[in-house]
Amino acid sequence: MKKILFIACLLLGSVATFAQQEVTVKAGTLVPLQISNPTKAADVKVGQKVAFRVSRDINVDGITAIPYGTIVNGTVYEAKKSSWWGTKGRLGIKISEIVTPNNDVIPLANGDVYVTGKNRTALSVVLFCLVTMPACFICGSKAEIPAGYEIQANVAANTLIKVY
Repeated sequence: MKKILFIACLLLGSVATFAQQEVTVKAGTLVPLQISNPTKAADVKVGQKVAFRVSRDINVDGITAIPYGTIVNGTVYEAKKSSWWGTKGRLGIKISEIVTPNNDVIPLANGDVYVTGKNRTALSVVLFCLVTMPACFICGSKAEIPAGYEIQANVAANTLIKVY
């Protein structure tokens, strides 16, 4: 009985070894990403992680190299909420890499998201000068990214990854 169990374990181990393949994701490959949750500049801080997900399978030679739904973390590099005197909100997020389900790291380029609100400074100043003092309390519009917002990033360098 022990011999049969040992042989079965060896066979399963050899099947798992053959099931693993390596593919090269070429530099310049487009990776479509979607933000997972709505994000506002007023709600995040510089250095905070924001979750994106791959919005379709990325195939290389008929093999799925990066599966749909793979989570990709972006890092907030600017977060300014709108304020008095019509100052607009600003939100910047940098996406630099994908970590695949197999823990392979794929570097990304051109994966920045930068969103601004509308500037209302001129309106605030003119109304302040001509009408009344409370006009200085007019704020610019908020910088926010709705859930489902899509961007595309490019693979930065040829990367060899393992696929099961």
